[in-house]
Amino acid sequence: MATGLHFARLVFLLHGLLGLGTALASAGSLPGLTPRSPFSSGKICTVTPKGCRRDDVPQILKAFEDCNHGGTVVFPEGRKFYIASRLNPVLYDVTIEWRGLWQFSDNLTYWRNNSYPIAFQNHAAGFAISGDRIRINGYGTGGINGSGNSWYNAEQATTQPGRPMPFVFWNVSDVSVDHFFVKDSPLWSINIMNGTNMRFDDIYVNNTAVNAPWGKNWVQNTDGFNTMDANNIVLTNFVYQGDDAIAIKPRSYNIHCQNLTIHGGNGIAIGSLGQYLEDSSVENVVVKDVKVLTYNLDMHNSAYIKTWIGEEAPQSGYESAGLPRGGGWGVVNNLRFENFYIEGAAIGPNINQDSGNNGSFSGTSNMLVSNIAFVNFTGFLAATSNRTAAVSCSARNPCYNITMQNINLGLTEDDPAREGAVGTCKYIAAGGVRGMTGSGC
Repeated sequence: MATGLHFARLVFLLHGLLGLGTALASAGSLPGLTPRSPFSSGKICTVTPKGCRRDDVPQILKAFEDCNHGGTVVFPEGRKFYIASRLNPVLYDVTIEWRGLWQFSDNLTYWRNNSYPIAFQNHAAGFAISGDRIRINGYGTGGINGSGNSWYNAEQATTQPGRPMPFVFWNVSDVSVDHFFVKDSPLWSINIMNGTNMRFDDIYVNNTAVNAPWGKNWVQNTDGFNTMDANNIVLTNFVYQGDDAIAIKPRSYNIHCQNLTIHGGNGIAIGSLGQYLEDSSVENVVVKDVKVLTYNLDMHNSAYIKTWIGEEAPQSGYESAGLPRGGGWGVVNNLRFENFYIEGAAIGPNINQDSGNNGSFSGTSNMLVSNIAFVNFTGFLAATSNRTAAVSCSARNPCYNITMQNINLGLTEDDPAREGAVGTCKYIAAGGVRGMTGSGC
């Protein structure tokens, strides 16, 4: 008997074959997700900063220990806490009233040598929180400053290993985060790695390199909100400026993102997927009600799916640790991008399955992309060609049931909107793309 995910795949395959619509996305039922609340013992632990750039981490860890299993930890409004060493508290049934500011130190040497190593893409973390039933509220005043401009100025667009992620959720369940900000993150700003039943609302992330020349991107890899090994995640009312606003990475399931405003960077990314020899699947994702607005002339994408080539190939970038990468497998299934208003991105809907290609492995991806819908895209691009969309999939696994519906984008600000998606299609199944015209479509 076909059950669960296997049944869902059958249903959406039939929908595509019968022309009944695509990517309805069971993730659409998630907006009302309510993580389990922490048990309350009534105990309160209020943290007072030491001041004078003295490390507050020891007393922060002491407060988390004292108020673990039912307590409330308070970081008072208007107070700055200096984070000069790494920390990974493991919390159960804890409420955090995070009204004050955590300021990461600008000691690049310390963080390069002492951050927690993250094997995926050769990254690192400065603060990782683990546990179950955790409630965080920033009350509109609380958050993290990662001192990112120290890193942006030192590296000037050539990202080096050791940048610490400032807010990582590692092995967590039943977490809520409300009214919170992250500013000037050295690397991925908010990162979920092994998380279940999590809700984020009213989140603001701004990673701006104040000394970067106009038109130059010095904030590579400062993604706003990332998921990996994640299930049942809701993000609402999110504002971002920087690189990828959202990146849905391997083994992410049932993700719902809604009411997003993006300034500059790379828009909404699914991926990259398949970089390693492992299952890199992503299924059941809804991203809707999105404004994608150019900043600093660096808006490359609006909504895109990117997977790696199907064979290991030599790589020189630090994100691959200088080792051959690619060859991963899995599915990208049942995704819906809906109600996107765009100003100045280079392209609208985009699927590309050739990440990591050195020129010898085009069309080899082992990832199967299917049941994808791009719906209601309006506004204008900063296009350098006559394309408003692009689809390049895999000869090994030709994509199918890709729908472009109500794609009405001008090529430039002064160009009238083109009715329907216009672009190029490669390595697709026969009739695999609907609602798009152009070579190969």
